[in-house]
Amino acid sequence: MPPDHDLDDYVDAAVPHRHGGPLRVGLGGPVGSGKTALAAALCRTLGAEYDLAVVTNDIYTTEDADFLRRNAVLPDDRIEAVQTGCCPHTAIRDDITANLDAVELLEDRHPGLELVFVESGGDNLTASFSYGLVDVQVFVVDVAGGDKVPRKGGPGVTASDLLVVNKTDLAPLVGADLDVMRRDSATVRGDRPTLLISLREDPTAAAVADWVREQVRVRVVA
Repeated sequence: MPPDHDLDDYVDAAVPHRHGGPLRVGLGGPVGSGKTALAAALCRTLGAEYDLAVVTNDIYTTEDADFLRRNAVLPDDRIEAVQTGCCPHTAIRDDITANLDAVELLEDRHPGLELVFVESGGDNLTASFSYGLVDVQVFVVDVAGGDKVPRKGGPGVTASDLLVVNKTDLAPLVGADLDVMRRDSATVRGDRPTLLISLREDPTAAAVADWVREQVRVRVVA
């Protein structure tokens, strides 16, 4: 499937850098939408280009961090797990201390760090990151939820810097209309970009990686 945006589109979509140190990119979305798989794909694709690390959030386990370690997407010392003890959105939006501590630990461990992904689920479509924690945020939904998902809105869908509609390969199996999802995303998001992807068809997540590259580039230029 061709990308929904050319690289030139990302110039206008770039968001001002909010913090010193590495660019912090939040990866959020409902359970099962493919956030951790996307984080893994981005680490594989961008790991040779940038000095990067990942923070994951789970309620009681280190499941997402363990997945990344098992798949050897980065050395173990570049992956930190936060156990929130409550709905993860609390630790990325309301009390971000544990995540800030994890980012600081990674920065101390790797002084040349350029890019940090902060991956977390949350309560359906309302999960969003505090901009005290991240510079930009990506929200991931999946086609299996039906083509109604984008028009249902919620701050994750409407306010994220990039919306990713994942698992487009499942559309014929669940009766989802990708054109409807593309149209509704544009309606509720205005000029904010949306990408429709399938990690089965493109394991490199090339379109999302290009968007991240542009955020890093703009930050460096600024």
